[in-house]
Amino acid sequence: MGDLRLVELSAATIVAVNNMSLKPGQEEYLSPVSYGIAATVVNPQTTWQRVVLDGEEVVGFVSGNFDPDDPVEHFRSVLWRINVDADDQGRGVGRFAVKGLIEEARNRGMDHVCVIYEAGEGGPQQFFERVGFTPVGETEYGEVIAEIRL
Repeated sequence: MGDLRLVELSAATIVAVNNMSLKPGQEEYLSPVSYGIAATVVNPQTTWQRVVLDGEEVVGFVSGNFDPDDPVEHFRSVLWRINVDADDQGRGVGRFAVKGLIEEARNRGMDHVCVIYEAGEGGPQQFFERVGFTPVGETEYGEVIAEIRL
């Protein structure tokens, strides 16, 4: 792992984020990155989106939302999306991105961060458990709700 850092999503990085590759089978667990990026337009005050750079190369993307007034508890402090380019998976990029999101949650006075994901072979469950998320429930659609208490 080189010199990882988080920077705000910008016009200079958005194309690289949209062109990140996935490992075979991962695409069924992710909507296109542009869907997540659109959240900034809808909720600019609460949406937090960062690009992970290794030197000057885009290697990851993380998006969260922090809205203490959201009527749904697990949407108040949530990791909406994390993508790591296929060639950079397994190097700590995702862990680095989650750590940055957790730091932002603490800075905003949150006491937890949730994530919602679909369970299944090749899905993100093992990653989320390795970085500290614990399943606490499921959505009405059968997706896993997991959280990290801060």
